[in-house]
Amino acid sequence: MLSVNIASSQSDQKDSLYDVIIVGSGPAGMTAAIYTGRSLLKTLILEKIGSGGQAALTDHIENFPGFPQGINGYELSQRMEEQAKNFGATFEYADVQNIFKDENNIFHVLTESQEFLGKSVIITTGASPRKLGIPGEEKFIGRGISFCATCDASFYKGKVVAVIGGGDSAVEEGMYLTKFARKVYLIHRRDQLRAAKIVQERAFKTPGMEFIWNTVVEEVKGENFLQAIKLKNVKTGETSWLDVNGMFLYIGLLPNTSFIEGINKDEQGYIITDEMMRTSIPGLFAAGDCRHTPLRQVITAASDGAIAAYAVEKYLEEHK
Repeated sequence: MLSVNIASSQSDQKDSLYDVIIVGSGPAGMTAAIYTGRSLLKTLILEKIGSGGQAALTDHIENFPGFPQGINGYELSQRMEEQAKNFGATFEYADVQNIFKDENNIFHVLTESQEFLGKSVIITTGASPRKLGIPGEEKFIGRGISFCATCDASFYKGKVVAVIGGGDSAVEEGMYLTKFARKVYLIHRRDQLRAAKIVQERAFKTPGMEFIWNTVVEEVKGENFLQAIKLKNVKTGETSWLDVNGMFLYIGLLPNTSFIEGINKDEQGYIITDEMMRTSIPGLFAAGDCRHTPLRQVITAASDGAIAAYAVEKYLEEHK
């Protein structure tokens, strides 16, 4: 159960009370805001950095319905934000530190400098890229190690880069990097990719892309910037060094849920919900990549957000 605490007088709460506070403004959060706004619910979105989440960092999204030629992730995110604002959602940029529910069933959402009150909360904080956890990694993040090809590809014009991973993101971003880099090595711990077949077919035909199979990265080195990575073949145990100017990591995600305690999560930290996006705490919902789900895509996050908004509306009707 969430901590019970506080605090404000009934009159103070009434003036500043939101029907729903949405924590995170990725596709799930902004879709939820569109739906709650259309239902005339007083909606606040709290976002730490900028709208869009991981989607905003994706160069080309081709599997979101309605865009036959695909769409840039940042552009799609901006459209979602504008739509949410058109339906009355308020955006605040703040880093949420904690959430708890008081004896009056009001949620207190605490940021580094402010407190917001809501009758309900939807957590849509998504997930962040997983790191390798190898020697030298922390030193070179931002100095040759990146998690976003769309953001940083232009720094590697005419250079050599490595992409680590074998899923859709790794392969698609690797292909994108070939527009800038002279050579792109895609390094995968297995002997075949996990990416969709159509993506694999394109990648194998992409000039400037070379695949290194059954291999992991054990160490990185350089002076002020990354210069080389140590490779190990997982089948033979053989090690070697590969000279690169950059390394892009796409080896999975970790949920951004450490700020919330007293809620049911799985062993990886993803929030457990039912089919209505309800968590183990009444009035607290979760949607998108931060929750336990078999698929993490823009379309599924948006779907989660719509369902969570619908569930919030029902919850508020039942607790008038």
